[in-house]
Amino acid sequence: MKNLLNFKKLAVIVLISTLGISCNNDDDNDPVVVDTTITGVASANKDFSILVQALTKADLATTLQGAGPYTVFAPTNAAFTAFLKTTPYATINDVPTATLTQILLNHVVSGNVKSTDLTTGYIKTLAKGGASTTNTLSMYVDLTSGVKLNGVAKVITPNIAASNGVIHSVDAVIALPTIVDHAVANPNFSTLVAALTYNPASGFAATLSGTTNSPFTVFAPTNAAFGAFLTETGYSGLAAIPPAVLEKTLKYHVVTGANVQAAQLTNDQVIGTFSGQNVTVKFTPTRLLDVSNRNSNITATDVQCSNGIIHVLDKVLLPTF
Repeated sequence: MKNLLNFKKLAVIVLISTLGISCNNDDDNDPVVVDTTITGVASANKDFSILVQALTKADLATTLQGAGPYTVFAPTNAAFTAFLKTTPYATINDVPTATLTQILLNHVVSGNVKSTDLTTGYIKTLAKGGASTTNTLSMYVDLTSGVKLNGVAKVITPNIAASNGVIHSVDAVIALPTIVDHAVANPNFSTLVAALTYNPASGFAATLSGTTNSPFTVFAPTNAAFGAFLTETGYSGLAAIPPAVLEKTLKYHVVTGANVQAAQLTNDQVIGTFSGQNVTVKFTPTRLLDVSNRNSNITATDVQCSNGIIHVLDKVLLPTF
């Protein structure tokens, strides 16, 4: 009888031990929570460690764990290292938080934009420059050879999936673009860039790269517009245009001290330009009337830069000389 009781006690102990082991095994098999958001995916990629450090410093890591969706053009560690060498800062932690925040947001676009969704042209980032508190900065996407952004960064690994968007790895940090940066990035403005830089003594390109007299509103003629201008005026090329004529013509396309968005333009509005002469806004279609009553159509609007805004013209405006 005593042996039977001892056996029963032993059976109970074995059962309890077995249950205990079973419970412990259940705990060990609980699924590990994995962060599949953009921040989580970046944190798991050793090539993005500086990016994650920067996002954390700028308090954007939590933002990119949100619902989104977001598209992030993510600079690699090598890209950040190269960028820091162009600055007075030794590490990413030395970059002022406000500056770092806007630089990072200049790599973020709303929506889940895969590489196949991109087209050549402008998209909006989430960054703000010094020219506008409401209109976020534009980014120029060029698909001529791969995917190039603002003329400085190439996508090297596209379509890294996340639960709240997508990451595209890029080989350079994209600084906040000035008016000149955006003009250089867009091949359709190559003649304008040549004109801006043709006479370095004028300092005009430097002016549009800086903040003195900013923000600027620039009505930017395309390459085709400049071609028609040369035909109309009889000049054989930029080299044939007297420097004073070229500078006054360029200044006639610039408004200083104002970031004028398309929605702020009104019919018959008279706008004073940097040259000291006026242009008049006309609607349907939206165009500018110069002092010679020539019409220049505005074909694209609101390319937001850090120090101003660009509207695209199909014809060069002519001031009086």
